[in-house]
Amino acid sequence: MESMPDFLAAAEVETQPKAKLRAHPETRTDVLVIGAGPTGLACAIEAQKLGLKVIVLDKGCLVNSLFHYPAGMIFFTTPELLEIGDIPFTTAQQKPTREEALEYYRKVAEHYHLDVRQYEWVKTVMGDDGNFSITATDRAGRPHDYCTRKVIASTGYYDLANQLGLPGEDLPKVSHYYAAAHPYYDADVLVIGGKNSAAIAALDLWRHGARVTLVYRGAQLHHHVKYWIKPDLENRIKNKDIEAYFNSSVQEIGVDFVVIVTPRGPIRLKNDFVLALIGYHPDYDFLRSMGIELSDDQCRPVCDPVSLESNVPGIYVAGVIVAGSRTNEIFIENGRFHGKQIADDLKRKLLPAS
Repeated sequence: MESMPDFLAAAEVETQPKAKLRAHPETRTDVLVIGAGPTGLACAIEAQKLGLKVIVLDKGCLVNSLFHYPAGMIFFTTPELLEIGDIPFTTAQQKPTREEALEYYRKVAEHYHLDVRQYEWVKTVMGDDGNFSITATDRAGRPHDYCTRKVIASTGYYDLANQLGLPGEDLPKVSHYYAAAHPYYDADVLVIGGKNSAAIAALDLWRHGARVTLVYRGAQLHHHVKYWIKPDLENRIKNKDIEAYFNSSVQEIGVDFVVIVTPRGPIRLKNDFVLALIGYHPDYDFLRSMGIELSDDQCRPVCDPVSLESNVPGIYVAGVIVAGSRTNEIFIENGRFHGKQIADDLKRKLLPAS
């Protein structure tokens, strides 16, 4: 392809904000962060503060997991515990909303001029410490190649939903995520699960006109359900506003029905939609593909507890994936500090003169 004439290039620069121009983005960097969630952004900020060049790749949008939270969700935590990069998170309420969090992390990314490349899905990480080659694909399937000295994997877990493994799970009416109640108005909706996601969805659906049935394999709602949600849902169940089947499981999903196995035997219910809110898990296969060893019992990546460098020299792990299958151990509140831990090690290894 012929290069653009100088006078046209100049005109192009004058008509577009400088920050928006990324026609030929850099592909060589000191640190490449995989995952643009709050922890990934915190890692990028701390590495960038050292004067290192940083690129962040994410297969979805900025803070993709938070974006997929229910639209009206309110965080359990207070705003200061979600802060990264020493940027204050201000809100008029005691607890921030999903929308406020999305805006906050956008502002942080803008403030630090982070080089975040959205919708690029990392497929392979090859090479050795100091010279890693990374291949990612964009939404059109086009490959993008990068070269970096260090890699930080902060891939989270929310994008990979646990599967039921049942007939009918692939039907269009089945979803493993819940966004908003409106599409389910005046419909028969089965919610599978007994933890926070399922409890929040069941209540929200009922309040917006859906006919809700809850199915959970446990004898009662999980004890991790937030203290102000649990009694609310229990009262709705007691009043028969929401039908609930405990010690039960789904056996089959049909186009307009579901079959539930209960202590009293199988039950067939009329059904329009199924929300299988049974949890999520990290991408263990991707971690293994990089050579990272995982523990047998909890799939925790082998890493130095201080530097968070994995058994593969030059590859660090950050955020919830450090906890393996025990995803309730690490949240934004404590994962955000992983960036400073990793940056201390990067400083020692990449900037020894300082």
